[in-house]
Amino acid sequence: MTEHLTKETFLSRVFNYEKNKEWKFEGTKPCIIDFYADWCGPCKMVAPVLEDLATDFDGKIDVYKVNTEEQQELASAFRIKSVPSFLFVPVDGQPQMAMGALPKDTFIKAFKDVLGIEK
Repeated sequence: MTEHLTKETFLSRVFNYEKNKEWKFEGTKPCIIDFYADWCGPCKMVAPVLEDLATDFDGKIDVYKVNTEEQQELASAFRIKSVPSFLFVPVDGQPQMAMGALPKDTFIKAFKDVLGIEK
C-alpha cells in the first residue's frame, strides 16, 4: 500500500535535510517516492501501477507519495519541476530521480538495478 508523506514523516523516514547536508537515508528498506499533483493526468495513470507494485513488493520496499501542491517545501528541496517525478532510494548509496509516467516493467527494472530488489 502506498503512503502519503508530509514534511515531518519525510524527515523521519527518508531524509532529514534540515539536520544533514550529506545524504543519509533514515529508512530501513529501500523506497520509491512519487512526487505528484492531483491535476496531473500522467500521475493518475501511474497511481494504480504504484499500488500494484506496493502489493507485489510488499515487505521489500516502501512506496511513498508526495503531493507537490500540499508539500511545496519538499518539492522545492528536491527541485521538482515536473510531475510525476520518482525518487528511487536504496538503503545504501545515492538516490536516483526519474521523470515522467513510467511503465510497470521500467519500475521493476529500476527496483532491481537501483534498489537491488527482485520479486
